[in-house]
Amino acid sequence: MLDIVYFAWVRERIGLPRERVETSAATVLDLVVELRAREPRYDAAFADTSALRVALDQQLAGFEAPLAGVREVAFFPPMTGG
Repeated sequence: MLDIVYFAWVRERIGLPRERVETSAATVLDLVVELRAREPRYDAAFADTSALRVALDQQLAGFEAPLAGVREVAFFPPMTGG
């Protein structure tokens, strides 16, 4: 089982702040493909992965990162700071 956390407009499009999913995905990108196939709301949220960032167990990662041993995946838009 994998905990998935959604932030900002990703959460708004999906309609959930977090969920627990059973997945056979090997990488973050594989997980995105699985999620997009679930329902149109997931497809809309993940339509443009260049507009998303991902963290695995609270560490920034890329979409090619493996999910082996990961407990939490977080998706969020890029952030700017000051």
